[in-house]
Amino acid sequence: MKLKSVLPVFSLFIAAMTGNAWAQDYVLDPDWPKPLPEGIEWGQVPNVTIDAEGYIYAFHRAEPPVLKFDAEGNLVDSFGGPDWVALPHGFRLTPDGNIWATDFHRGEGHTITRIDSSGRINLRLGARGFFGTSPNTFNGPADVAQAADGSFFVADGHWNNRIVKFDKDGRYLMEWGGKGTGPGEFDLPHTLVIDRRGRLLVGDRGNARIQLFNQDGDYLDEWDQFGMPSGMFIDQNDVLYVADYQVLRGVTYGSAADGSVQGFIAGSEPEGVVVDAAGNVYTGEVTGGEGGPGSIMRKFIKQ
Repeated sequence: MKLKSVLPVFSLFIAAMTGNAWAQDYVLDPDWPKPLPEGIEWGQVPNVTIDAEGYIYAFHRAEPPVLKFDAEGNLVDSFGGPDWVALPHGFRLTPDGNIWATDFHRGEGHTITRIDSSGRINLRLGARGFFGTSPNTFNGPADVAQAADGSFFVADGHWNNRIVKFDKDGRYLMEWGGKGTGPGEFDLPHTLVIDRRGRLLVGDRGNARIQLFNQDGDYLDEWDQFGMPSGMFIDQNDVLYVADYQVLRGVTYGSAADGSVQGFIAGSEPEGVVVDAAGNVYTGEVTGGEGGPGSIMRKFIKQ
């Protein structure tokens, strides 16, 4: 990791931990979510997402893999199974209300699956249990972001270090990347979002930066003020939220337009992050965080 990448975000983390006003913008809700019903136990939560009605979904590493919560934290539905995901990872709502899920299990995964909000599969790419670098295979896919026209981008990140673009029907269009530290190169592209300007933001986690591209893969810029991005989300107010459980151990947020940092949310070790219409922030964890193994999904109330 580059030292210049670590210093600004580390300073931000220290400021938040020592009473900076930013740390007071959000308060942890200790009663969210409610306890799970008998027969369902928490697994690691690498990602969370939210639908248009405000329901929060946890993609967790236990059965069933998808847990759906209402605003009060009650479990209202659960679905999925080992037939379509071996090791849950990326989980992101599409503009048309579907959800992309990625499976990065080294032995049984390497697929991306598009489901509706009740868990029905409508598209799957990749060959389960087979990895590669062809247009039809992945190697540890981390996340998927879908554009307004239905085309979508895959962060084929854990071992291929590339971004792959497909059209709305799943036909291969192009790719770019490769292992490295230069513009357009990656060291574990782990999360990606499309902003309202149409730019693709790629969380290049191992290089502790966010790289920005147009949708043809042309490099535009990079930001190193958000730590090691594991998860990203852009809300309705054009605010970018970046989860980092490795260096900052919290969520840094700022302008999606220019990358200027506005604040920091401490109190979790987040890999995934999502925000509701009221500005409340939800995180998913794979480490157990400060609350131990059972405290792996949290809600921070916007003040």
